Amino acid sequence: MTPNPASDCCLLLGTQFTQNNSTSPHKPPLVKKTRHCMYVCVCVCVCVYVSTSQETDLPDRSAIKASSSTEWLERWSRSKECLISHLLAVCLFALLFGVVWSITGKECLPGGNLFGIIILFICSVLGGKLVGMIQLPTLPPLPPLLGMLLAGLLLRNVPYVTDAIFIDTHWSAALRNIALSIILTRAGLGLNPEALNRLKAVCVRVAVGPCVVEACSAAVVSHFLLGLPWVWGFILGFVLAAVSPAVVFPSMLLLQREGYGVEKGIPTLLLAAGSFDVILAITGFSTCLGIAFSTGSTWMNILKGLLEVVGGIVAGMILGMFLYCFPSNDQDLVLRRTLMLLGLSTFSVFFSHVIGFAGAGSLCILVLAFLAALGWKTEKAPVAEMVGRSWDVFQPLLFGLIGAEITIKELSPSTVGLGMACILIGLVIRLLVTFLLVNYGGFNLKEKLFLSVAWLPKATVQAAIGSKALDMARKEGDEALIKFGSDVLTLAVLAILTTAPVGALGIGLAGPRLLARQVKAEETEGEATPSDL
Repeated sequence: MTPNPASDCCLLLGTQFTQNNSTSPHKPPLVKKTRHCMYVCVCVCVCVYVSTSQETDLPDRSAIKASSSTEWLERWSRSKECLISHLLAVCLFALLFGVVWSITGKECLPGGNLFGIIILFICSVLGGKLVGMIQLPTLPPLPPLLGMLLAGLLLRNVPYVTDAIFIDTHWSAALRNIALSIILTRAGLGLNPEALNRLKAVCVRVAVGPCVVEACSAAVVSHFLLGLPWVWGFILGFVLAAVSPAVVFPSMLLLQREGYGVEKGIPTLLLAAGSFDVILAITGFSTCLGIAFSTGSTWMNILKGLLEVVGGIVAGMILGMFLYCFPSNDQDLVLRRTLMLLGLSTFSVFFSHVIGFAGAGSLCILVLAFLAALGWKTEKAPVAEMVGRSWDVFQPLLFGLIGAEITIKELSPSTVGLGMACILIGLVIRLLVTFLLVNYGGFNLKEKLFLSVAWLPKATVQAAIGSKALDMARKEGDEALIKFGSDVLTLAVLAILTTAPVGALGIGLAGPRLLARQVKAEETEGEATPSDL
């Protein structure tokens, strides 16, 4: 019979325990219980250690000792490095908190702006991670932005938590404007003139037609259902009309990787048209926003809106050419270009508010980023990557802040119900218009249906510009304008909550069923033949 060291150790310890108890009958009960617990713990630890370190075939004991010693040394080294790394992170965080607290005082404590921003950021990141972990078979993952939005919504509406987490409206508006500048910069860098030239008419139709028609239909419906003025109806229409690159792009890249629709160029079409759709919606929104907050006659307001468009384009062209020429080539070229690009973009947004031409800033960013990328050519990729990293930081803040703007108890049931009606009517009209506009693009019926479904999701642009009208209304101090801005923001959040998950799941479900798959060469070679079976 093979000896078992674990059993021998347990028997020895148990015998010792019995002897000690029998020879010391007069010891206090507490000492006995303590000693009993110690012996039990030691027995369990020895049994677990010996049993886990044994091999079933019982190799040479010297080899076991050598390998176990090496393994324990490696484990100790890794544990030591991990412990030191965690301690260093804690020390750095404590040091950073101490420095910021010594400068800002109460802002870092519960109820302060910095404390609220940090908690909101952490909760938004965790919410995005949790939603991203929801993975259904054969379907793309849900967009993490939903978790970020819900995290802000919960922090705003949970009792007692709301009192501790406070973010001033000016701080919130500034952070959202920075996030907007990053979104517009990425959109300008993502414009692909070659794809537009290749796809030509169908790309323009898909980018322009559904966006304009949905904006107009939403403006008309909101005017009669919600009582919004015409210019505010078009502000709402262009907020709702933009498709979401954050939802469409990952889903389409997943289908493209699997070969669905590649032969007809459907993923390329949607990826190219998405950027132009966003730019058109933001341009229309900026123009209407400038008209809505202008004072004077109607014709002067329209003239000012057109002046904002022209001024934004001209300023963007000048700054774009400046970025193309400067900085000169050196070893930190990517970093310098990224910092200058983001710096000019952020400055354009805030400076346009200072001079009273709020709509010009967005157009300026789009044009300057596009022209700079056009001049950089192949060198724009590392810059776009660094801008994307900055978006990874501001995305949780943006969606968390948007969710935190909604107070559920202040929502009117009629506003929510009529707002959902406006959204659904606009989506139905958009779906039909998209189906009609791709009619002459060489697509079959299934591909037309897929293109119509894939062109529905809303998220990023709605979060970026949905609160902009409300921020400007708060500066004006007009209660009527604040009410209109609140309605626009409420419908933007409702559009995100309804269309983002439905759109992501719709693309994932409809893609494999409606699109033809282009089989890759390696898959064809790897298929089993009858002889193999």
